[in-house]
Amino acid sequence: MKTLTIFTPAFNRAHTIGRTYQSLCRQTCKDFCWLIVDDGSTDNTRELVEGWVAEGKISIQYIYQDNQGMHGAHNTAYHNIDTPLNTCIDSDDYMPDDAVEKILKCWTECGNDIVAGIIGLDVTEEGRVIGTRFPNGMTTTTLQGFYQKGGKGDKKLVYRTDVIKRYPDYPLFEGERYVGLAYKYMLIDQDYELITLNEPLVVVEYQQDGSSFNMFKQYWNNPRGFAFFRRTEMKVTNSLKRKLQVCTHYVSSSIIAHNWRFIQESPEKLLTVLCIPSGIALYLLIRSKVKRNVQMSVINK
Repeated sequence: MKTLTIFTPAFNRAHTIGRTYQSLCRQTCKDFCWLIVDDGSTDNTRELVEGWVAEGKISIQYIYQDNQGMHGAHNTAYHNIDTPLNTCIDSDDYMPDDAVEKILKCWTECGNDIVAGIIGLDVTEEGRVIGTRFPNGMTTTTLQGFYQKGGKGDKKLVYRTDVIKRYPDYPLFEGERYVGLAYKYMLIDQDYELITLNEPLVVVEYQQDGSSFNMFKQYWNNPRGFAFFRRTEMKVTNSLKRKLQVCTHYVSSSIIAHNWRFIQESPEKLLTVLCIPSGIALYLLIRSKVKRNVQMSVINK
């Protein structure tokens, strides 16, 4: 059995996932398998993958499912992973040639039962670290703890499979396609730290049609998923400032979802009431942004 599963959720990314594949073929360590969860693609992703399987350069498992969104693809991946470690590489990203080697070396030297895995760096194609490196002396951290101590930027997470399977699946809401992936990570943070690895594990490129570029649209189209996520974050965050921000987002998502029981359902009822004015203001901002984007799309057609 391999040690690491690299899983890739894919939705109509035939134009980018080839770069991911080529980077995996170049890995200096082959002790991994690649799990592709095709989340309802209508392009030629399946045909591409079938060709790569036939080449036999790396171990590939392909699963097709009806579109559920990124979090639904993660659920499917976790249900099908049987290696000790796993990490997600998006279909528009790729790994440096020695990334697998660095992950497994780090785990061999430092891994143990009291940590959940490894946290490494995201970099741009030019080699610039996304956000900040881990400070000297920080050998382990939770994801939340890193950001609370001033850390910035997306980071690459490598989890023990037995750990991540202990926590609940991402919920699926009918008609919605988004729940923040950090839901699971926040829960794991309550019980485990991660080993820090100041090495690039993924090269990222944010796509114009990816979630990073469409957050206002995501807020509008997936309000129940966002409200669920905010309720979880209220429970685990220790920062009053952050709780106020979360409650504001929770109120706006609840208004979009027409859920008028949001105060009763909130784990922070008083703060939620206090954030109703700011939540209404955020709701109006999101509505205006989405409306403007729709108008611009019509004009551009």
